[in-house]
Amino acid sequence: MAADETSIKVSAAARDRLAVLAAERGTTIRRLVEELAEGMPTQAEYAERAGLARAELASALGSAPSPEAEAKARALLQRLGAPQGPQAAA
Repeated sequence: MAADETSIKVSAAARDRLAVLAAERGTTIRRLVEELAEGMPTQAEYAERAGLARAELASALGSAPSPEAEAKARALLQRLGAPQGPQAAA
């Protein structure tokens, strides 16, 4: 194993599912897990994005959206099936 590599213990069922998912995408389990790790934002990244979105809205509208407006927007996105970040980030 190279110095920048590690191993992760998962159940046999999880390993088997990862193998199927990787095969369906024409990739390896390793690459599938790396893509997940690279592509899924952390809570800090969600919070940063939320702050940038608030600043952009404040710039465009002249004021930031109220907590009530943000809650309504989150509820609408949830009803539409959009992936949701941590609520603490909003």
